[in-house]
Amino acid sequence: MAKTGVASVALTMSKLSVIILAAGQGTRMRSGLPKVLHPVGGRPMLAHVIDSAQALAPERVLVVYGHGGEQVREAVAADAVWVQQAKQLGTGHAVQQAVPHLGDTERVLVLYGDVPLISSATLEQLIANAGQDGLGLLAAHLDDPSGYGRIVRNADGDVVRIVEHKDASDLELGIREINTGILTAPRAHLSDWLSRLRSDNAQGEYYLTDVIAMAVADGVAVRTSHPRDNAEIVGINNKAQLAYIERHYQRRQAERLMEQGVTLMDAARLDIRGDVSVGQDVTIDVNVVLEGRVRLGDGVTIGANCVIRDSELGPGTQVLPMSCIEDSVVGAHSRVGPFSRLRPGNTLADHTHIGNFVEIKNSEVGSGSKINHLSYVGDTTVGQRVNIGAGTITCNYDGANKHRTVIGDDAFIGSDTQLVAPVEVGTGATVGAGSTITRDAPPNDLTLSRAKQQTISGWKRPQKKK
Repeated sequence: MAKTGVASVALTMSKLSVIILAAGQGTRMRSGLPKVLHPVGGRPMLAHVIDSAQALAPERVLVVYGHGGEQVREAVAADAVWVQQAKQLGTGHAVQQAVPHLGDTERVLVLYGDVPLISSATLEQLIANAGQDGLGLLAAHLDDPSGYGRIVRNADGDVVRIVEHKDASDLELGIREINTGILTAPRAHLSDWLSRLRSDNAQGEYYLTDVIAMAVADGVAVRTSHPRDNAEIVGINNKAQLAYIERHYQRRQAERLMEQGVTLMDAARLDIRGDVSVGQDVTIDVNVVLEGRVRLGDGVTIGANCVIRDSELGPGTQVLPMSCIEDSVVGAHSRVGPFSRLRPGNTLADHTHIGNFVEIKNSEVGSGSKINHLSYVGDTTVGQRVNIGAGTITCNYDGANKHRTVIGDDAFIGSDTQLVAPVEVGTGATVGAGSTITRDAPPNDLTLSRAKQQTISGWKRPQKKK
């Protein structure tokens, strides 16, 4: 029986189209940004819904958009059919706009762009429960159903209609089983029901939920499903709901990492805003933010209050507290921080040390090299086993163009040195502390530039006039 059910769902999916309603203005967000573009986990909430839809492998995904216009399409680059709803006349009207673009679809699934946590597993169950000819309705039981449409059942427990909160009687307001708005129906039935919608209600809108009563009247079975987690069906209408969903989303991400063996010092104080993959025995301290595509090798340790974006950390690498790493690759058994900043474009080999208040940008650092204190290294190629002393600066910008510095293997750069690019420090060279290097420093020699030290006897400091 199980195999038959799976085959039935697969058959339905092959002729499935998903309509995502994303035209709402979201006035309660108090923002100029269209509601469906507000981020959850660093991505527009609409992008999460599209991901769940595409996980079903449907024939097509259609997004009905309105407020925000092209801004919505540009921000969410998705393989979808974009349908504009010029006037927002209700959910039923929005679905009507998409119907002409359904092709030869046999079944339609309706989702909402402001319900970002809906899972593909819940949607698969909804479609399976609906069967080939039924209408599937996603419902939920809430302690506080305020604002939601109520599911009205008869004495036998069958769904007979949906009543919106503003249109409900006192008795109906006591119902705690609510309609999430997410439904699936055969395309032929849905098209017929949409053509019969009326707007004689408190809002003067065309309610998609009215098709439930039509299905009952036409003898079409209405079958309900419920999500595993009610957070899946929460729609976001204000910043408080956005914050609630963000924390719920982050808790899910933390649990996923812990299931993979990651040690989190506090699962409630981690933010993941992208795609994170991890090896074994990774440890992450509090208030860490991981953004974009992040890869953490076996045994990586990340200290408190770090931000890592679009980067890869090799096995055994330590990131000490208060460090920021962006668009960089750090080799195995390296150490970054505390208070280090890796700007985009860096490749650090194995066993490198980048320390306190060091900033690196668009540079390669060879194996075993150290830049431990108060230095800026930009547009530089650093060889192996190089030591760069405190306060060293590569002067890579002349006010118009960037220039490159090259430091050979086993070089030693003394503290408080300025390397004025373009310049090359040879293999095994030593640069004396306090030097300003404007010409190439030859291999294996000491190069320095200093004014002659003088002592002026009898010199007096200036005094304030009385």
